[in-house]
Amino acid sequence: MATNKTFAVAGVSTLAGKTKIRFANDTMRVKILAKNGHTDVQLIDLPHAMTKTEIAQYLISTQYGKDNAAITAAVAYVVKKNPFTGPQQEATVEMTEAVPA
Repeated sequence: MATNKTFAVAGVSTLAGKTKIRFANDTMRVKILAKNGHTDVQLIDLPHAMTKTEIAQYLISTQYGKDNAAITAAVAYVVKKNPFTGPQQEATVEMTEAVPA
């Protein structure tokens, strides 16, 4: 289930051969990831704070990592786990008042 928490930075890193999308609020996260053994850390500043769902849509729209199958798969996984649930369109029902004759 997606949350409403927002992030200012997003990107990918690889740990033990597995590439995953990473979310953060500061690019200093790179140091922590590297310290913990992550490789190929690529974080980008987002245009504004976004939810995971918005980040997934943004990464797709900017073709982030389009030439890297591992990054493409990681983005697809985030999309799957955080599906877009746009505003529900409500049916409009026109009510007519009965007028006594």
